Amino acid sequence: MAMSVRVKDAVSPAKIRTSVPRRVFLVCNATFLILFALVCLVPFINLLAISLSSAEAVDAGDVGFFPIDITGDAYKYLLQNSDFFRAFGWSVLRVVLGTTISLVVITLAAYPLSKSNAQFRGRGFYTVFFTITMFFSGGLIPTYMVITGLGLYNKIWALVLPTAMNAWNMVLLINFFRQVPPQMEEAAMLEGAGNLRILVSIYLPVSLPALATVILFTAVQHWNNWFDGAIYMNSAKMPLQSYIYNMINEINILTSQGNLSAEDQARLDALPGKTLRSAQIFIAMLPIMLVYPFAQKFFVKGLVVGSVKE
Repeated sequence: MAMSVRVKDAVSPAKIRTSVPRRVFLVCNATFLILFALVCLVPFINLLAISLSSAEAVDAGDVGFFPIDITGDAYKYLLQNSDFFRAFGWSVLRVVLGTTISLVVITLAAYPLSKSNAQFRGRGFYTVFFTITMFFSGGLIPTYMVITGLGLYNKIWALVLPTAMNAWNMVLLINFFRQVPPQMEEAAMLEGAGNLRILVSIYLPVSLPALATVILFTAVQHWNNWFDGAIYMNSAKMPLQSYIYNMINEINILTSQGNLSAEDQARLDALPGKTLRSAQIFIAMLPIMLVYPFAQKFFVKGLVVGSVKE
């Protein structure tokens, strides 16, 4: 009996004691991160409270973190607003189409640029050719002339084609492709596989975390971008962010004018109030807020890409 107790004590894992300074650091670190997260949530909480409050309470400035005179009139109005949902639909179309095109273009560019100079002659030139766009651009006026000259004005292609190639995402994917063991590619070539088959069957399956990161970055970029939609699209085809920006900008312009004409006053009265604008902005943020937690797991998921031994 005594022998079994001694053996049990010998094999039991030792308790790791945390020093007092370490405990103080952990408490302070957790407190700081919790406070920082709450500070980041404050604008969203206030926006949601305003969207659920009455117009009188919002105009009086009484709404803080909790709604006052709770009402869902703003969201009821949005359900009947065809312009808002039409802009929402254009944003969804832009995200789906733009993300798909960008992923194809970036992948087809990153795969050959991930090879060595012996495998792809001129790789350095093409790498500089793409990455230089991260620091220099043609400017707004030349870009506008190209879009109109190609007949893309007021078409969805004007929103997705100019941003199809993102050099930052391409570099990210190149670095991930270089981690794939060359033995896997050599074995596939011995079996008669071509470059396209190797890319689809070997590189893409083991690069899911990098692909998910590129997809998320590209989708967020397309969803939040408002500037190009306000320039290249008319009011009937504007994406959601451009639609909200134009609406708020028009309200600010009319409000800043001292003496409004009867026509401008009628336009100002027809525009939605702060409660409805807050509801529109909150709904515009909601898709990204719902998708991001599910896509975040790919950022921390690791793959054992170096397990093939010589």
